[in-house]
Amino acid sequence: MAVAVSLVVVSHSQKLAEGVAELAAQMANEKAMIVAAGGAIDGSLGTSADKVLEALTKAESADGVLVLVDLGSASMAVEIALESLPTWQRERVHLSSAPLVEGAVIAAVEASIGSSLEDVARAAASASTLKKFAGEE
Repeated sequence: MAVAVSLVVVSHSQKLAEGVAELAAQMANEKAMIVAAGGAIDGSLGTSADKVLEALTKAESADGVLVLVDLGSASMAVEIALESLPTWQRERVHLSSAPLVEGAVIAAVEASIGSSLEDVARAAASASTLKKFAGEE
């Protein structure tokens, strides 16, 4: 896989993080690096800064890393993990408030075509305006 923007999916549920990563990877024809960081260390529901740090390290890319979270409190684990990274690596990480599933899928597709971190982040953010049903206002 050529160097490209990577994604880290952070969820309170390991199964949810893995499922979102799997779906996004499939939609991007497996051409995007997507790393799941879900659940607490013991496998229960929760988040783990250690799991997030491991995922950020695995996803490290010169083109950058986009982080998506399921709930606002997951951002705390991300922020703690970021504090452990060197400045040069931390500067390549963009935190997204995009909807987790839709944002991850759109971001993965955008990353798979070689878009910049800014464009991948913008694409993920656009997911918040998607309509799921015909006739929605």
